[in-house]
Amino acid sequence: MKNSKLFKTNALVSLILVIGFTLTAMLSYRANYRASLDNIEQVSSLTAEGIYYQLTTKFTKPVNTSLTMAHDSLLLEHLSEELDHLEDEDYIEKTKTYLDTYREKYGFDSVFLVSAATSRYYNFNGVDRILTEDSPENAWYYELLKSNQDYSLNVDNDEVAGADNVITVFVNCKVQDNDGATLGIIGVGIRINYLKDLLQSYEDKFNIKASLLSLDGTIEISTTFNGYDKTDWFEVNDCESIRGQILEWRETDSNLETWASQGGQNQEKSYVVVRYIPELSWLLTVEQNTGQLLNDIRLQLLTTGIMLFLIVIIVLFVITAVIRNFNRQITELMEERQGSFKRATEQLYDNIYELNITKDCTVGKRTEEYFESLGAKGLPYSEGLRVIAEKQIKEEFREGYIRTFEPSNVIKEYESGNSHLCYDFQITQDGSSYFWMRIDAYVFLSAEDKSLHMFTYRKNIEKEKEKEIQAVMDQMTLFYSKTETERLIDAALTKPLQEMYAFFIFDIDNFKLVNDQFGHAFGDYCIKEFTGIIRSHFGEEDILGRIGGDEFAAFARVPDENWVREKAKQLTEALDTVMEYRDMKWNISASIGVAVFPSGGKQFFELYRNADTALYQTKERGKNGYTVYEPDIPTE
Repeated sequence: MKNSKLFKTNALVSLILVIGFTLTAMLSYRANYRASLDNIEQVSSLTAEGIYYQLTTKFTKPVNTSLTMAHDSLLLEHLSEELDHLEDEDYIEKTKTYLDTYREKYGFDSVFLVSAATSRYYNFNGVDRILTEDSPENAWYYELLKSNQDYSLNVDNDEVAGADNVITVFVNCKVQDNDGATLGIIGVGIRINYLKDLLQSYEDKFNIKASLLSLDGTIEISTTFNGYDKTDWFEVNDCESIRGQILEWRETDSNLETWASQGGQNQEKSYVVVRYIPELSWLLTVEQNTGQLLNDIRLQLLTTGIMLFLIVIIVLFVITAVIRNFNRQITELMEERQGSFKRATEQLYDNIYELNITKDCTVGKRTEEYFESLGAKGLPYSEGLRVIAEKQIKEEFREGYIRTFEPSNVIKEYESGNSHLCYDFQITQDGSSYFWMRIDAYVFLSAEDKSLHMFTYRKNIEKEKEKEIQAVMDQMTLFYSKTETERLIDAALTKPLQEMYAFFIFDIDNFKLVNDQFGHAFGDYCIKEFTGIIRSHFGEEDILGRIGGDEFAAFARVPDENWVREKAKQLTEALDTVMEYRDMKWNISASIGVAVFPSGGKQFFELYRNADTALYQTKERGKNGYTVYEPDIPTE
């Protein structure tokens, strides 16, 4: 009887498990199908971003170098004298040396110059050929001459002697005189193999196909084709339905992402990501086909189903007894761990609040009371957040506080895989005195209401911040220490910078005499007043540092070099002053050296070295003045 009941029970459980697994497999297939499509979209989008930044980085140097040569005053003067030296071998040799210097310095495959007056094509070997308008190989040159563009890119075979007609990407820049007349075109070339290798690495790693297209849809660069072949991307990939959509895309800060069907209703489809590259006037396309991936999913589901079914049959007699005991142990363990976590967090943090991000509201009595105490009772969380920021958060931290914890950003961070948000800021309880606080926020999807929740843990970090400030600040002047100054400037220079920056070094003239004659107390007074004057000439976002006993530095964003010279002049005048302390008086002044980013250096040690050189020049001229570092300009 017992065996009969056990058999019937197991048979019923088996039937339920089989039905359950069948339904689960069907739902799982649909979920995996959707997840796979999402994965294709994410991989394609991220791959496009990766290739885009690699390409812009790759072309930054050739474009900047070509523009630099095109605006070189020595080259303008040299090119304007060409007609007077047509048979002069020294003139040709000088041109050749100029071009070869850039080729060797930056490692380009080709550096060339075409004269608009004589159509001579110069390169690092001398005069290579004379361009004629009737040759289709020279179309790029005459099209750029007639256009309003300052520079262009084209993919062509390198006809220079010894280059073996290798397909090359050329950056071509107009050389114009002060009146805007075009004297010629100068540029550099990069072998296309470099770019093909870049695209191939992404294709191998992420199973995608990447191409660079001209604005008419021609493939300029891919692992299979190049612009020399004049191959249409839409014909090759059977994507005529999205031709207009792609070729009209000109957004510079976002991707065009779309699905494209290939052939009939049951045929495969591709996910296409397009990124416009304004520096090149090209379109980057990343395409991933769904066919193979979806076949793999189906096969994997079938294999998994068979294996799971066999496992269910084998373990059926064991699982009934085990699962109840397992659930009981897990429940006890979870309750114990939740209790320990709650006790630990309550000891570690000052306050803990809970928010429902999806529904934009507070959760729990403690959180509601906190919002009510600040006049935000009944308001949506997003509005209450702004009320709290206005009443408690110090002004310079308010926007960062709101931006970090507003619902839209919390959802965005969670969807990107980040469930922990953190923000340090200054807060007040009495409306006048501020102290440092840190919020650690943990975001999770609630199983109860299927909404996104967030726990915020608040902790007073005033002592921690005091130690940080003491470690990086000079206590006498409240300037940064030399090590911290170097770290902050190098950190700023690692970001993509489009602006101009200036690095100032200040040295107190004859300061040793101050200490020797009046003592260190008066010397310290002079340093405090001296640095106070410096601070008054710079903004809060600028970096001020003490890099020696009587030597100080400032790093600031500047509009142009004329502004730098005017600022240095103002500082020289302001620092030429009389220091009076009790019955002691001293006429103090400063020697200043300045280096400008990027011409005067692109890293801290370069800026420091060049500004110090300028400082030495100031001292040689008699001190109490300034010098702006001027980089050497090549004569050839």
